[in-house]
Amino acid sequence: MSPRKTYILKLYVAGNTPNSMRALKTLRNILETEFRGVYALKVIDVLKNPQLAEEDKILATPTLSKILPPPVRRIIGDLSDRERVLIGLDLLYDELADNAFSSGFLDSVDEENDTPDPESPSDS
Repeated sequence: MSPRKTYILKLYVAGNTPNSMRALKTLRNILETEFRGVYALKVIDVLKNPQLAEEDKILATPTLSKILPPPVRRIIGDLSDRERVLIGLDLLYDELADNAFSSGFLDSVDEENDTPDPESPSDS
């Protein structure tokens, strides 16, 4: 298994609303379960720091922004869809890819997405 990446995250919330608190609770649960200390999380209340939201072009809350490792990714919403959050943070994809290589799953996916080879003879 390769060394784990360090994740730098920002969670933008709007005060202590139920949606904001649910997003923070869900995110902390995911981070403590899946990332075990390889992350830094900064929670930004856009009501108290609107300039930070403006600088980072945040239009809706809650928004989770993954700064590192690249690429930068954003997830908007209450983060209740754990799988979506993990895919957005590039964790679930890594696990799926590791499992897929051993099971041949990616080969079958690639075959479904193959485009015809222009060098091959056609049936027409």
